[in-house]
Amino acid sequence: MLVVMSNGATQEQVDLVCEAIRRMGYSPLPMPGAQRTTVGLVGNDRRVDDSLVVELPGVAEVIHVSHPYKQVSREWKPDATIVTIAPGVSFGGEEVPVIAGPCSVESEEQIIEAARAVKGAGAVALRGGAFKPRSSPYSFQGLGKKGLDFLAAAKRETGLAVVTEAMDDEGAHLVAEVADCIQVGARNMQNYSLLKTVGRIGKPVLLKRGMAATIEDLLLSAEYILSEGNQDVILCERGLRTFDNTSRNLFDLTAIPVAHSLSHLPIVADPSHGTGRRDKVTPMARAAVAAGADGLIVEVHPHPEKALSDGAQSLTLDQFAELMRQLRRVAEAVDRQITGVNVAAVA
Repeated sequence: MLVVMSNGATQEQVDLVCEAIRRMGYSPLPMPGAQRTTVGLVGNDRRVDDSLVVELPGVAEVIHVSHPYKQVSREWKPDATIVTIAPGVSFGGEEVPVIAGPCSVESEEQIIEAARAVKGAGAVALRGGAFKPRSSPYSFQGLGKKGLDFLAAAKRETGLAVVTEAMDDEGAHLVAEVADCIQVGARNMQNYSLLKTVGRIGKPVLLKRGMAATIEDLLLSAEYILSEGNQDVILCERGLRTFDNTSRNLFDLTAIPVAHSLSHLPIVADPSHGTGRRDKVTPMARAAVAAGADGLIVEVHPHPEKALSDGAQSLTLDQFAELMRQLRRVAEAVDRQITGVNVAAVA
């Protein structure tokens, strides 16, 4: 339930609404706006009797949120949320930031070489896994804390923001010491303990859609993070498991406009995991920007043939540079701009 206060409602009237919500056994969440304040009611899982608040002084209307996710929904917040992970790196506005880098951090030299190259091509954030959830227990699991140290070195060297994955509660705190944005991977989208932890940590979170998750599943997972007080959540479409073996996953472009219609949170696209095929990454990245994605996360490796994970879907440095050139033209065609690029200069 969302209580919309009248234009000019006093703080005392807002406080009365909050007190009424507490008496009902729920928690109030005041949200001051430019012209009026709204007060959200959290803690309920079904329709709430609004009789205790609807006639209070200063109340303009009461809106019952119809979705099981509340704070994530457009009903709760009609205006798009802009999530800033570092100065000049924001998701949800007119600009489209690109996050790029290898699937895994393999050495300090490798991650710094990748960071320099993706920055030179126009990326504004670096991806790279220090902790890697893998299907096989015998596959490379990442360098752990040492990998985070290498990411920190790459950040110092290039100034790029860092996005990297946390797999559990303890790892989330370690990642938060280095990362500008904590990634929750597809396999952990419904790890509710981890979602609560990153919600309490308060750093921006990139939340990937699970491999067999509906859009509602994804938004409910985001609700866990927001319910802990962290509003800085970026959704990510990264493909679904399917019966078709011509690509690793089915890249669901429809998820981008659907998520925008249901939620105020920004959504980025991962065409690397979305297809699992290097030759499909560029066309799907172009399509995602055209569909309205608020950013991209792309796997790029200096030597994909030697990569310890996901080499088959990683672009070479030259391929990534060419992709960025193409994305600038696509973004311009839909009245947007790749972050950090002067459209007039490349037109």
